[in-house]
Amino acid sequence: MPRFSVIVPSHGVAGRLSQALDSVLGQSFGDFELIPVCRTPDCSAADVAAALAGRDSRVAPVHSPPADGLAGARNTGLRAATGAYVLFLDGDDVLVPGALAALDARLAGTGDVDVLYFEHERVPWWEGDPANPAAPLLAAAPDGAFAPDAAPRLTGVRLPAWSAAYRRGFLAEQRLVFPAGHFTDVGFGGRAAAAAARMAVLRSVVVRHLVRRQGSRLNLPGAHHAELLDQVEPVLVRAAELGLSDARRAALFEHLFAAVLKTAAHPRRLPARRRAFFRRAAELYAAHRPPGFRPPGGSLGVQHRLLARGAYAAFRALRGANRATTAALRAVPYPRGLRTRALYRWHLSRPLDPDLAVYCAYWGRGYACNPAAIHAKARELAPRLRAVFLVESGQEHAVPKDVEHAVIGSRRYWEVLARATYLVNNANFAEGVVKRRGSVHVQTQHGTPLKKMGVDQSTYPVVAAATGSFAKLLGRVDRWDYNLSSNRHSTRVWERAFPGSYEQLEYGYPRNDVYCTATAADVARARAELGVPEGATAVLYAPTHRDHHSGFESALDLEAFCAAAGEDVVVLLRAHYFYDRGGAASTGRVIDVTAHRSAEDVCLAADALVTDYSSIMFDYANLDRPIVVYADDWDVYRETRGVCFDLLAEPPGPVARTPEELAGVFRDGSWADAASAALRARFRERFCEFDDGRAAERVVRRVFLGEPPEAIPPVLPLAERVPAPAAAPLVRS
Repeated sequence: MPRFSVIVPSHGVAGRLSQALDSVLGQSFGDFELIPVCRTPDCSAADVAAALAGRDSRVAPVHSPPADGLAGARNTGLRAATGAYVLFLDGDDVLVPGALAALDARLAGTGDVDVLYFEHERVPWWEGDPANPAAPLLAAAPDGAFAPDAAPRLTGVRLPAWSAAYRRGFLAEQRLVFPAGHFTDVGFGGRAAAAAARMAVLRSVVVRHLVRRQGSRLNLPGAHHAELLDQVEPVLVRAAELGLSDARRAALFEHLFAAVLKTAAHPRRLPARRRAFFRRAAELYAAHRPPGFRPPGGSLGVQHRLLARGAYAAFRALRGANRATTAALRAVPYPRGLRTRALYRWHLSRPLDPDLAVYCAYWGRGYACNPAAIHAKARELAPRLRAVFLVESGQEHAVPKDVEHAVIGSRRYWEVLARATYLVNNANFAEGVVKRRGSVHVQTQHGTPLKKMGVDQSTYPVVAAATGSFAKLLGRVDRWDYNLSSNRHSTRVWERAFPGSYEQLEYGYPRNDVYCTATAADVARARAELGVPEGATAVLYAPTHRDHHSGFESALDLEAFCAAAGEDVVVLLRAHYFYDRGGAASTGRVIDVTAHRSAEDVCLAADALVTDYSSIMFDYANLDRPIVVYADDWDVYRETRGVCFDLLAEPPGPVARTPEELAGVFRDGSWADAASAALRARFRERFCEFDDGRAAERVVRRVFLGEPPEAIPPVLPLAERVPAPAAAPLVRS
């Protein structure tokens, strides 16, 4: 039997789950079992857990459906546990180094106890000082093992479930499980403390709790706050059944109703049925008030007395009196220019247009990427919508003539942003855009992340300086309602890099639909438009942007590469869009396609891709055509930009580090041989997960047509997809 069972539910925190699990596996004390609880065997968290289980026999993943919630996940883990003591760790928290050794040493000194409470540290997600809220409570407890009567205020209600270790035999004897619903820690913690015969405390931090940027879900407004009373009542009933001492009952009663009154005093938490909540709370107060209970002093004591009398009208008046009579107006950034600002404010006062959708791609570069693909599908499935594409001044030609557009910064621009119900972007709208109630913002992203993104960039000085204010970035994230993902790797990265309350849509990238729907005629057309000679092998060279460079610097002599690679090779050069200046610099066998508006057409035309670290490799992989990685400065890029995984350990094809190696890959044919196809197959399985040709349809149906998730077309398995045909026969993966 292991000393400890550590149960880690992953629901809603897959992006940070690996940190939680690593913090357990990295403990110096090794006599434990680690039980990650995942939603389903094929969810992103299960991938993380399964990978660890394959390397460490102490990891034993189990599964609990999302409908069972946090309580069901913990109970599933508890049923699987075999350790002497059980710890619960949330998926975005970590054990501090040496935590299990400290717990073992403490238990060795106290002997078996039913509950060992310990301190935890609440760490602000971004900036601010950590707090240790359990320390004052534990400081008053006796030094050794003690009977609960010796520390009556240690009621278990004010400590989360992950701030204690529980003897598994005790939980089984008392048939203690987490009650279903919200506020499950209140119900579990209160009943566990009430039933315990021996306790102890450890006055040192064991768990480091990362406070989520969006705060606790329990604090959000909603009807779920009524469930607090569903948790409180069984604790009061059980306390009465156990015959707790007057001191313990009084402390438990005070702690439970402090939580109840906190909810009753915040009308925003419970937007409806506040009177019914108060009435039921008053009934419980009267039924379970311990003999001789003395309410606390101050305003809280007044609230106790009003609740005891059932005086809702007086309680509501007190609540209003205690609230600030005035509040500082939230600073809202508006467009520059007095007349434009006034016009924008006026449009914000008008009703939303339910049929207006605004799109923008790459900060206004034109009709492109995921927003363009969604717009095209919306025309087909939701023709009632009127669409406006936002473009920079001078880029109006980049929007099809039959698509309405507005120039960024114009009065028309601010009008449509103020009135649109749907706003779709693959980057972010301007700082001054206000998120209106009822509007729907869709963040489509514009690539699968290899490099660090969002707040994960903060530890890389070069890119952090270019990013600017992370606080402003997160203010823009707060506008998102939906965020698109093309694979579970991306889902985890977005959750960590852009913390927010948006919903992840694992639907694939709409721009990649064409890689499953294009025909041989479409490929031939694309090659003709780009000027690819008949019978040539077109190699797309697409290097990424480097933050430590001031401009585009090709790492290759492309003419020399063509000469060395073979007489039939031509290169399609596509620099990063940061370097698109609208012109072309084609020479000899090098065709500059940087200014071509459709990256998808360029990919369709290419027989192979050579790239360094550009996200285009993830899109191109959907075509199941050869990919060669040219990584001449991987070490520098990894250190200055930061990466999410080791590309050289998991490449989509052969890796070359010098121009000579790259030319050799094409001369000897290894760029398109069976070994290359095998590498590509593994890469596609991981990164082409949701791109099956119907991503745009899923987005339109879910967002614009309001169809429920269960009605959305499922993703076609990778093995059943047929990529667009290549111009020449290739070895398929």
